[in-house]
Order: sequence, then C-alpha cells, then structure tokens
Amino acid sequence: MKNISKPAFLALTVGLPPLREQSAIASVLSDMDAEIAALEAKLAKARRVKQGMMQELLTGRIRLV
Repeated sequence: MKNISKPAFLALTVGLPPLREQSAIASVLSDMDAEIAALEAKLAKARRVKQGMMQELLTGRIRLV
C-alpha cells in the first residue's frame, strides 16, 4: 500500500472553478433537488391513492365487474 507524506499532501494544489461557475453549479443542483422533492411528493400521493383504492376493494365498498 502506497502512502503520501503530510508535507507532500500539503504541497498539492487543487484547481477550483471560478466563483461564478460554482454559483451556477449550485443553482442547477438546487433546482434538481426541488424537482426531486416534487416528484417524491407526487409518488407518495400516488401510493396513498393506490392504498385507498385497495382498501375500498378489500372492504367490498367498490366491486369490479
């Protein structure tokens, strides 16, 4: 297993995108998070509707012909 010494590690440089580009990336990721949350809410609602429909069928209040 190879190791890197602390001084060699501290001497490494890591390039970062400009602040403007970082802000654009953060904005896109934030929009994606909002879209995912909306889709998860929609999925949860569909699951509740399905559960309610199954309950109606199992109790006999609704009959399939």
